[in-house]
Amino acid sequence: MAEHNIAIIRGDGIGVDVVEEGLKALNAVAKRFDITFKFTEFPWGTDYYFKNGVMMPSDGLETLSKFDAIYFGAVGHPEVQDHITLNGLLLPMRRGFDQYVCERPCILYPGVTSPLRDKNPGDIDMVVIRENTEGEYANVGGFLYEGFAEEIGVQTGVFTRHGCERVITYAFELAKKRNKKNHVTSVTKSNAQGYGMVVWDRAFARVAERYPDISTNSLLVDAACMEFIRKPEIFDVVVGSNLFGDILTDIGAIITGSMGLALSGNIDPERRYPSMFEPVHGSAPDIAGKGIANPLAAILSAGMMMRHLGETEAEAAIEAAVLGIVAENEILTPDLGGSSTTTAVGDAVVSALGR
Repeated sequence: MAEHNIAIIRGDGIGVDVVEEGLKALNAVAKRFDITFKFTEFPWGTDYYFKNGVMMPSDGLETLSKFDAIYFGAVGHPEVQDHITLNGLLLPMRRGFDQYVCERPCILYPGVTSPLRDKNPGDIDMVVIRENTEGEYANVGGFLYEGFAEEIGVQTGVFTRHGCERVITYAFELAKKRNKKNHVTSVTKSNAQGYGMVVWDRAFARVAERYPDISTNSLLVDAACMEFIRKPEIFDVVVGSNLFGDILTDIGAIITGSMGLALSGNIDPERRYPSMFEPVHGSAPDIAGKGIANPLAAILSAGMMMRHLGETEAEAAIEAAVLGIVAENEILTPDLGGSSTTTAVGDAVVSALGR
């Protein structure tokens, strides 16, 4: 019997609700495939911040380091600036555990209508690999004359040969495993960012030489955004910097039907530290507490966590259950055109897993 020790951080807003449905799905596959989970919940997030002045305790990373994986809901609150919530909880986990790969599939599923004209299920099937620990989110810089009319903020992007090559290599290896278009697209902006992004471009060229069977192209980020909308079917694996990957995956989520289907994993491929799995949609304070948040992205992220932990049958079962619910088009939340609650959709997935 396989046993996995999972840290649970529901976080803020709808994260609390969607993680609950993900846990129900995990408990269902545990029964079906004889898996044992030990879940340990940590009440970290903005409520914790209001009480303690920090998003998580000072020894939070040390505590989490003992787990096999982290299952995360969302972070963000309308009364607290994002740089406090993100830099107090989510980004320290990504950096502290060197989760340098953010893997975000963008797939148009059967039963889902894309806002793009004439796109059928399967036409859009790509994975965006976002560099996750340096680049534009490295948090290097500072303020001068803070609070004065002359206030200056300096923000430095950090691009290292090592950091670029390792995430680009992951993208090429993924293209080989997918064995679909066998293509990798690099997203850059070296025409304007003439130092850091040139380091990225050079790294991409070096890595590409090691994979002669994988075709490649390089797009400026503005052109990549355009092509995501104009002809997304051309993409297979897309690799970009921290900022570019973040922007492109929001576009990818919308063109495939809903942010509520956008799964992700923050991965340490070397498995030195726990990896973290979360839905992309964030805390969505506008619908928090209304019981209408789509839990499918969180459930699919739990499936990705199963794959990372070697439970491939459990991952396949979760994905099949979600695809079945979506294709039936009966029990869906409002973002997908339905009228069901978060709990009802989670119950439907559990029911499908039991069949």
